[in-house]
Amino acid sequence: MSRAAIFTKGIIKENPVLVMMLGLCPALAVSTHAINALGMGAATTFVLLGSNSAVSLMRKIIPEKVRIPCYIIIISGFVALAQMLVEAFAFPLYQALGIFLALIAVNCIIFARAEIFASKNSLADSVADALGTGAGFTAALLAIAIFREILGVGTLFGVPLPGLSNFNLSILTMAPGGFVTFGVIIAIVNKVSKGRSIKKRDLDCDTCPSASLCGKRRP
Repeated sequence: MSRAAIFTKGIIKENPVLVMMLGLCPALAVSTHAINALGMGAATTFVLLGSNSAVSLMRKIIPEKVRIPCYIIIISGFVALAQMLVEAFAFPLYQALGIFLALIAVNCIIFARAEIFASKNSLADSVADALGTGAGFTAALLAIAIFREILGVGTLFGVPLPGLSNFNLSILTMAPGGFVTFGVIIAIVNKVSKGRSIKKRDLDCDTCPSASLCGKRRP
């Protein structure tokens, strides 16, 4: 598979949120405003890029029996670095994201890409996978956040929109509104793709985020 195909796969065919249904907690929790969604997407992409690169470079020296603890340490290190960078250079965003910034460390998207892809592929391919998955995650968060922010508070990236200042569906800024918005976007994605974003034959142990937990791994 070409690196362009690896990159685009994470955005469209295997979008982590809209197709694979991974990372839904931050996707719904921080998507009340577009700027928060963009910040979370950027931070997650940074961690993905760092962890995928590190795991790929060390894939031949990490012992099989301790690979999961090693991945956790690597991911946690990049999350800590991302927290410090956001706190230092974008403190309002740091406050807005709150605990969800630290919880990137347990985001199943990060671990899934390290275990499924980076541990089996070259550095260049792992970088393409990280960037594509990060872009897909960011795009999904932005789609949800833009819908919720425009109709929920009448702004976009914090800028008031003419004609919408008095048209606010405040429920969209609450938890129920997040689920409703997510359901609507999923319905649109399924309608456009006719439910074929990912085919049944593509679902095997190598593409399952939980493959490592049941012990089924590719030789």
